[in-house]
Amino acid sequence: MLSPQSAEIVRATLPVVGAHLDQITARFYATMFADRPELLDGLFNRANQANGEQRRALAGSIAGFATALLDRPDERPDAMLARIAHKHAAVGVTEDQYVVVHKYLFGAIADVLGEAVTPEVAAAWDEVYWLMGGALIAMEARIYAEKGAVNGRTWREWTIVDRREETPDVVSLTLRPDDDAPLPEVRPGQYVSVRMRMPDGVHQLRQYSVSGGDERSRRITVKRVRGGRGAPDGEMSTLLHADARVGDRLTVSAPFGDVVLTDGDRPLVLVSAGIGCTPIVGMLHHLAATGATRRVLALHADRSRDAHALREETAELVDALPRAERIVWYEEGDGGRTGRMDLGDVEIPADAEVYLCGPVPFMRDARAQILAAGVSARAVHYEVFGPDLWLPES
Repeated sequence: MLSPQSAEIVRATLPVVGAHLDQITARFYATMFADRPELLDGLFNRANQANGEQRRALAGSIAGFATALLDRPDERPDAMLARIAHKHAAVGVTEDQYVVVHKYLFGAIADVLGEAVTPEVAAAWDEVYWLMGGALIAMEARIYAEKGAVNGRTWREWTIVDRREETPDVVSLTLRPDDDAPLPEVRPGQYVSVRMRMPDGVHQLRQYSVSGGDERSRRITVKRVRGGRGAPDGEMSTLLHADARVGDRLTVSAPFGDVVLTDGDRPLVLVSAGIGCTPIVGMLHHLAATGATRRVLALHADRSRDAHALREETAELVDALPRAERIVWYEEGDGGRTGRMDLGDVEIPADAEVYLCGPVPFMRDARAQILAAGVSARAVHYEVFGPDLWLPES
C-alpha cells in the first residue's frame, strides 16, 4: 500500500509524469544501453527497442500501476503484475536487474523533468517503483520455483526432431530435450523462449506458443515476420525458416504465460486470428487429450484458407470434441465465411470463458462484440505476442 504522503504527491504529479513517460522511457533505454550494451545480448529484444513497442509498454505499465494504487489503494493489481512477471521470467530477469533499471529510470526522470523532481517527488515515485518491483520479484521467484529454476536459469538444449511447413510463411518445429531430466509442466496456452545467436554475434530471444507435443517433446509454430514500410524482416523468424533443420539444436526456456486454459464445465469460446491460432491449438490438444465434454466454440479469422496455419489439425481436434463447433472467416472468401470476423449471428454463451489471441486491433473488436453478447469482462482473457500495448479495463 502506498503511504498517504506519497499517494498525495503521486496523485498531484501523475499528470505531468504521464505526459512525459514516452520521453522518460526513451531516455532510460538510451542511457542504460549506452552504459550497459551487454543487456542487449540475450535479454532485451532489439526489434522492440527499434520500433518503440518496449518503451511504450514500460510507460503504460508504470502509469497503470500508479493509477491502480491511487484508485484502489487496498487492492494490488495482480492481473497486470502477473502478465509482466511471466514475460520477465521467460527471458530470465533476475532480482539484481531491478536495481540497474531503477538507477537509469530515475536518472531519466530527473533529466526529463528537471527541477520538478524535488526530493519529495523522487521519494514518492521511488516508493511506487519498489512496490511494483518488490511485487514482481516475489512473483517471479515463485514462478521460477515452480519450474525448478534458480535465479532465472530455465534454459536447456533441445534438438529439432521434426520440421513441418504449415503455410509458405509458417513452420512447425518439434523439439526434444538433450537430457533425461523431467520437463516442467506446460499448461495449455503457455509459451517458451528461444535463444539464438544472430549473424552479428548478438543473442536474441523470442517467445513462441507451445502448439503441441507430448510428455517428452514441445512443438512451436513460427510465422516468418516480413518487413515493410521501413520495418525490417523478423530476425529470429527469418533465421528459423531459413536455417533450422532436423538435428539442429536450440536453446529453449521452460514454459511461461499467465493466459492458460482452466478446466471446468463452463462453455469455452476460443477466438483467434492469423498466427494467434497457436495457443488456441495448444488448448484444443489439452481438451481432446482430457476428454472434455464442455461446450467449445472455436472462432478463427485469417487472410485466406491457404494462409491459415494448422487449419486441418484444428478441424480434427474440434471434431474430436463432442460439443465443439468451429467457424472460420477468410478475407479472400475461399471457404468459410467471407470477410472479417462478425459475431452478430453467432450464439455466444453469456456464461462462457473466452480466450483471445491475434493482432491487438482484432482483439479489441472481438472483445467488444463478446461483451455486447453479455459475457463478463472478467471472463475474457487475451494473449499479446510481444510487449503488451493493450491493457483493457477489467
